Amino acid sequence: MIPRGQTAVSEAAQEIDKLLGLHPKGFDLSLDRITRLLAVLGDPQKKLPPVIHVAGTNGKGSVTAFCRALLEAGGYSAHVHTSPHLVNWHERYRIGVEGGRGQLVDDSIFAEAVRRVAAANDGQKITVFEILTAVTFILFSEHPADAAILEVGLGGRFDATNVISDPAVSVIMPISLDHQPYLGDRVELIAAEKAGIMKRGCPVVIGKQEYDAALEVLTSTAERLNCPTATFGQDYMAHEEYGRLVYQDEFGLADLPLPRLPGRHQYANAAAAIRAVKAAGFVVTEAMMEKAMTSVEWPGRLQRLSDGHLMASAPPRAEIWVDGGHNPGAGEVIAEAMASFEEKQPRPLFLIIGMINTKDPVGYFKAFKGLAEKVYCVPIRGSDAMIDPVILANAAYDAGLIAEPMSTVAEALEAIREGAVEQAHPPRILIGGSLYLVGDVLADNGTPPQ
Repeated sequence: MIPRGQTAVSEAAQEIDKLLGLHPKGFDLSLDRITRLLAVLGDPQKKLPPVIHVAGTNGKGSVTAFCRALLEAGGYSAHVHTSPHLVNWHERYRIGVEGGRGQLVDDSIFAEAVRRVAAANDGQKITVFEILTAVTFILFSEHPADAAILEVGLGGRFDATNVISDPAVSVIMPISLDHQPYLGDRVELIAAEKAGIMKRGCPVVIGKQEYDAALEVLTSTAERLNCPTATFGQDYMAHEEYGRLVYQDEFGLADLPLPRLPGRHQYANAAAAIRAVKAAGFVVTEAMMEKAMTSVEWPGRLQRLSDGHLMASAPPRAEIWVDGGHNPGAGEVIAEAMASFEEKQPRPLFLIIGMINTKDPVGYFKAFKGLAEKVYCVPIRGSDAMIDPVILANAAYDAGLIAEPMSTVAEALEAIREGAVEQAHPPRILIGGSLYLVGDVLADNGTPPQ
């Protein structure tokens, strides 16, 4: 079996494949197994450079990308752990390089680390994410760097990355409903789980929050733990002014280029990253901020495809965007970005969406009511948890959208192409609803993340 998203049977993929049967569940939130395993490995999590630990429902990947861009702009080396991957397993690990751009881990080095961790685990029950988190600590402890940026996998309190006892800074990004069976069905319950990465006396940066209930939980937790805290809108902020990004905190004000990542929601993400890197103890200059805004990259999140196989099958002069956002909060910010594109250059918007059954499709689709011409619902290859396209189309209909099930992304593109002759402008196409679908699309397009 090749894990979903893998385009070839790499050496590391073969090693991971051997571990899939060690636990019957994909998710089983606990720190017991990872703590036991890390003790056998000599506790590599205690040998890391300063850690920027990032949690949140939405935006944690973007703020991770901004943190990396800032550090590298200042000549610092930064290890980066993210999840899930889009196409290949090794995308989860970027190894910092002194004075340069970090590189995705080499497959043979990755495979050897997986073998070492698997041997230390000795066949005991453990999830693949826990194995891969232990691999993170092995890789990051054995390669020198100035910082390590760790993205939480799920939740926070019992996430395998939360064995970090003294982060340089804990960052909590926007919180909304997602993964309710694991984290709770109210935002304050989810916020309490995310707040679990805060450690007594360690700095905390709170990103822009849409829900007062979530913000209250985060601030009260930080206060109880005596954490120096910086909160968006109170201690730091950012906004657009005359086509520039104005950032301000207690240290001063900076006039910056707009972030390379599209969407107004990225202003707050960029601001949180700037404040987090400062809180972690690094000197952040305006020159660093300027360079980071123009160099930051985050594949699969409002990423525009400019070439590849899909462009050849799309209508002439069509725009194709891919985004892995998959919950109501993500739907809102993606729809806002699409609306801003529409203001600048009107085009009919079509959605090609696939989702898995732990998500709220109606909540996601509601954000696009009045904006999208039509939704084409597609399956996700190799996923037992995908929502059947017919059921997904019904959810889109319930949200007030015109929807039709399709068997593949290619079939949906062909349907859009056939209808394009009736449109005054070339279409704008958003493919998303799941990082798994985006991974498949990037693989099929021949443009995997680098």
